[in-house]
Amino acid sequence: MKSGADTLDLPLNNIDNPPVVLTSDLRKVYRTGFWLNQKVVSLKSCSVTVYKGETFGLLGPNGAGKTTLLKLLLGIIRPTSGKGLLLGKPLGDRHTKQLIGYLPENAYLYDYLTGWEFLQLAAGLFQIPPSVQRQRIPQLLELVGLSLADARKKLMRRYSKGMLQRVGMAQALINDPELIFLDEPMSGLDPVGRYQMREIILSLKAAGKTIFFNSHILSEVEQICDRVAILSQGELICSGSLHELLGTGSTYHVKGQGGDWEVLKKWMPNLVFEGDGSWQGTLQEDYYDFLGSLRLMEGQIISMNLSRHSLEDFFIQQLQQNNLVN
Repeated sequence: MKSGADTLDLPLNNIDNPPVVLTSDLRKVYRTGFWLNQKVVSLKSCSVTVYKGETFGLLGPNGAGKTTLLKLLLGIIRPTSGKGLLLGKPLGDRHTKQLIGYLPENAYLYDYLTGWEFLQLAAGLFQIPPSVQRQRIPQLLELVGLSLADARKKLMRRYSKGMLQRVGMAQALINDPELIFLDEPMSGLDPVGRYQMREIILSLKAAGKTIFFNSHILSEVEQICDRVAILSQGELICSGSLHELLGTGSTYHVKGQGGDWEVLKKWMPNLVFEGDGSWQGTLQEDYYDFLGSLRLMEGQIISMNLSRHSLEDFFIQQLQQNNLVN
């Protein structure tokens, strides 16, 4: 019997750890105008892969298509073309939806319910028995940092933005999902709220959950994510681990003079020769061995500094290279 992945002819790069999210050339086009005769391309040929236990960050400016991709993965909307799998099943599979959690960017929470009542409602939709609810809801409230008194007695119309975000996160976890989608989970939170949300995500990561989330707050993404992808104007610009995109902590920017050009190029493939007789490049090997080799070549170091872009710098650089920002 063929698996869903085989049926859809999607690549499986890691058989020992098959992807929980896998898309190939997903595309979404909306029709607009009075006669629906105008087309707006929201997503262009998007292919992403997320493995079990990963925390994957989808980055991009407003209108990039991040929420569109999320809705396609969740089966809320259908792709114009392309294929995808979620937990090994085609996008939109009804049984798969029981195994995922979702926190939208602007969640609508019922004003005249308490947080506890809302979580009971969410649990009921998943047919979670009352006996399990009585154990799970307090555990989730403790995890998201919301007091039992507030959850039981206060109507949600009187909750702050941070409290609403906590209740929203709790409902996303009510079914103990394998895969969690978070759309701008830090949106509107103050620094304390962002710190607490980050700690929640890290605790889920430690528990082995797979997390796929969008965010504008790149410093938080850099602390949380295993891999990231950048989306802009509906197009996936790049994706990879933070080490692949930003360099490792042992990457050095080296400037020097003298030495053997051919040998130096083996150490630093991006070596650049300057007009004043000096050279500079990026070194990713053991710098002790490099310094020993340079000494034998009678070369000299002018400067050597640890070099790693911040995610924010890399993000802006990618947009500029693709002519997406001024």
